[in-house]
Amino acid sequence: MVDKSIIGVSLGGRALLVGRVKNGAVEKSLSKKINNRETEGNIIKEVISSIKEVMDDTVAGIGFGAPSLVDVENGIVYNVQKIKSWKEVHIREILEDTFDMPVYVNNDANCFAVGELYFGKGKKVQDLVGLIIGVGVGAGIVFRKHLYSGSNCGAGEYGNMPYREHDLEYYLSESYFDIKYGLDFDVLLKRAKKEDKIALAIFEQYGFDLSSAIKMIMYSNDPEMIILGGPISKAFDYFKDAMWEKLKSFVYKHSLEKLEIEVSDQENIAVLGAAALYFDANNTFIK
Repeated sequence: MVDKSIIGVSLGGRALLVGRVKNGAVEKSLSKKINNRETEGNIIKEVISSIKEVMDDTVAGIGFGAPSLVDVENGIVYNVQKIKSWKEVHIREILEDTFDMPVYVNNDANCFAVGELYFGKGKKVQDLVGLIIGVGVGAGIVFRKHLYSGSNCGAGEYGNMPYREHDLEYYLSESYFDIKYGLDFDVLLKRAKKEDKIALAIFEQYGFDLSSAIKMIMYSNDPEMIILGGPISKAFDYFKDAMWEKLKSFVYKHSLEKLEIEVSDQENIAVLGAAALYFDANNTFIK
């Protein structure tokens, strides 16, 4: 793979990120705002034209990630979040017909997890969970150095697990700060940095709630490492102590002592994660 590169595509509700990845680094990339009210066909054209902008003769394949349910085997995305026209898009078939190379498709949380395995803090472990905390809550599972998506690409949907009066996502996503406290997350983080007592108390409670999600992950998957991503992970310093304190009640103390909880520091993880789908499918590790 030394002379080959992979294109990673990350389609979000309002943005499109595309990059050419070679030897663990993004060689060329672009970021575009998209009109999520556009037709399916027009957004596909935008994806194709963006890929062409970073394409060269070294590219061996394409990875595509989106916030949606995915038929991984057939490369179909369903009901992409915030893009109403993308109800059932056979994106792998479209891109393979256009570029005549293999294409791999998965959801954004799974891309995050496998991206950390190949290019981030997960390189040294075999089993990890990548947990995204931001607009929503999503997770990807890596087991024995391979991405595990489940039979219907539904593995790791911890945000939907019942918790207190609602589900985990209700309490762990950005919107909760506004619903409960009338505060925007960015404002809350700025106040915490100034040692505002109210902001610090809010993040302490967040750490307690996050610990419940981590316990669920530990009981179901028992990973070596959990890697946090998404906007709220930027506030880790303000909720980590409460999180670890609450985790002390976890039954299997030996497992807890070995657990590592890290925050992703990969600036281009969306593109790298999409590209990592190729390496995972081909069982190719970069030396």
